[in-house]
Amino acid sequence: MSKMTAFKEVTEKENQLLEEVSKDQLMDFTRNIAKEVRLSGTEEELRAFEYAKAQLEAVGFETELQFTNGYISLPGKAALKVDDVDFECITHAMALSAENLTAEIIDLGLGKDADYSENNVQGKIVLMDGIATPGAVKKATEQGAKGAIFINADYTHEMIVSPVWGTPVPDTVKLLPNIPVISITNANGKRLREKVGSGKNTGEMHTEIETRFRPIPTLIAEIQGTVEPDKFVMFSGHIDSWHYGVMDNGTANAIMLEVGRLLSKYKEQLHRSLRLAFWSGHSHGRYSGSAAYCDAHWEELTEHCVLHVNVDSSGGKGATVLTESNCMKETRDLAREAIGALTGDLFRGSRFGRSGDQSFWGTGTPSLFMGCSEQPPATNPAASAFSQLFGAGDSGGFGWWWHTTEDTLDKIDPDYLKRDCKVYLLILYRTLTEALIPINQLAAVEDIIEGLQKWQEKAGEHFDLSLSLKRADELRKSVTTLQDEITEISVNDQEEIRRVNEALMALSRFLVPLNYVKNSVFNHDLALNQQAVPKLSEIDRLITLDKESDAYQFSYTALVRNFNEVNYTLKQAKRVVDSILVQLK
Repeated sequence: MSKMTAFKEVTEKENQLLEEVSKDQLMDFTRNIAKEVRLSGTEEELRAFEYAKAQLEAVGFETELQFTNGYISLPGKAALKVDDVDFECITHAMALSAENLTAEIIDLGLGKDADYSENNVQGKIVLMDGIATPGAVKKATEQGAKGAIFINADYTHEMIVSPVWGTPVPDTVKLLPNIPVISITNANGKRLREKVGSGKNTGEMHTEIETRFRPIPTLIAEIQGTVEPDKFVMFSGHIDSWHYGVMDNGTANAIMLEVGRLLSKYKEQLHRSLRLAFWSGHSHGRYSGSAAYCDAHWEELTEHCVLHVNVDSSGGKGATVLTESNCMKETRDLAREAIGALTGDLFRGSRFGRSGDQSFWGTGTPSLFMGCSEQPPATNPAASAFSQLFGAGDSGGFGWWWHTTEDTLDKIDPDYLKRDCKVYLLILYRTLTEALIPINQLAAVEDIIEGLQKWQEKAGEHFDLSLSLKRADELRKSVTTLQDEITEISVNDQEEIRRVNEALMALSRFLVPLNYVKNSVFNHDLALNQQAVPKLSEIDRLITLDKESDAYQFSYTALVRNFNEVNYTLKQAKRVVDSILVQLK
C-alpha cells in the first residue's frame, strides 16, 4: 500500500477521544444487534432498532422511532430442474414469482453486449457468470429473456434486482423486474453448463417472492451542537440484514452506537449537531427507508445538513484496504487526512456508484463513504464480481461471505473493527468541531470540469460544450480565490465564519446535484451507474443516431435543454462564490 506522512496531525483532544474507543464495547454492540435475522419490516428487525434506541437514550441522545410504508420484497423458495436433476438455488428480492416456468437455457458467459448480439435470447432463460445485479437483469429483460440464472462463487449471494430507488412511483413501477431470477453456486454452475453444452438445455424454474408494502422503522437520534445547532452532520447505516448480517450491517451499527456513546461525552465541544439515522428497507426495498426519509425531510436536509457519512460492512477479517472507498472529490480530504493519520495509508477514493443509502444527492448534501475498509484484490470469482460492485475495481469488496449465510461473528476482526471506528470517529469529530465546514469545493469543481471534458470528447462534432467548460473554468478561478481568502479568516470572527459556511453549503446545493443527479432533485435516479454530470448523458444516445433522422433531432433537443440547465447551474454557483468574496473584502 502507498504510504505518506503529510497528514494533519491528530491533536491532543482528538487523541484523547480516540483512545476511548472500546473493542469490547464494539463487539458487545455487534452481538446484540446481530443476534437475530433482521428482514425489513419484521419483529426481529424492530427489536434491533429498539436496542439501538435504548443504548443512545442512555447516553443522552434525543431519539425518535418513526415508521413509514416501504415497498418491501422478501425472497422465498426457489427451485431449478434440468434433465430431471435439481440444482440448489436462491431467488432474489423484487424478482418475479414464477410457477414452473419452462424454457430453453442459453449460456451467455459473462453476459456482455457482445454475448447478447451473438445470441437470440428471446423467450429463453439466460445463464451467465456474476452477481445478480439490476443492470444485468434489466439487460436480459430488454433482450426478451424469459428468466435469468446467475452463477456466483462458492456461496450464493442474496441480492435485490430492481433498479428502482426506494418506493416506485407511476413512472418507475413499470421498471420493476418482470422475469424470475435465481442464483446458483460456481460448482452447480459447472454442472449446469455441462448439461446445457451437451444439449440438455431445457430448464424449469420456480420462484416465490413476497413483495408488498410493509411498515418499516427509522430511528433518528440527535445531540445538539453549541455554535450552529441548526446545522447537522448525518451519520447513517441500515439495520436490516440478509441472514444474521454480522458484518452487513451489525458491525456498522456498532460503530454508530460507539461513536454516539463517545461524542455524547464531548458534546460541549461540538459546533454542529450530530444526527444518527438507522434505516430499514436497504436490502429488501432498494433503500426505501433512506429514500422515504429524504422525501419527508427534503427541505430540512437541503437547508441544514452539512455532510452525510454512511457506514456499512465494517471490521471484516482481512479487510486491509482503506484506500478505495466511495467518496465525493469534495469530501475526499476528510477521509485522506483521517486514514492517513491513523494508518499511514494514502486514501485515493472512488466515485460513488448508485448504491448504498445515498438518497440525499438531490438535496445537495455532500457525502462520504459506504464502507471504509475492503478486502485485497483477488482472482477468485467472488472477488472479481465484488471489485466491480465496490470501489474502483482495485479491491476485493467486503468479503466472500457478504450477503450469504456465512456473514457470522467469526468473520469479524475486533482490531479492524476498532480501527474502522476510529476512522469514522475522527472524521465526524473534525466535521462537527472545526469552525469552517471542511468541504473542498475546488475539488468538486475540478471533478465537474473533468466530467465535462469527457462528455465533450465523447460528443465530438455532435455537440459543443464550450460554454459549459468556460463557465466551469470561471467558477474554478472564483473558488480558488475563495479558498485563499478563507485562510485569512480569524477563528474568532464568528459572523464571518457563519457567512462563509452558508456560502459553502449553498455552493454544495448546486455542485452535488450537477455532478451526481440525472433527473429532478426531488426524485431519485435509478440504481444504475452513471457518469459525472449525468444530465449530459443524452450524448450517449445522440452519437449513435443518424444525423438526418428525426430521432437525432429529438435527442439533440433534449440535450439542449439539459445543457441549458448545466450552464445556468454553473452561473448560479459562481454568483454564490462572487457574493461571498465581495463580503470578505
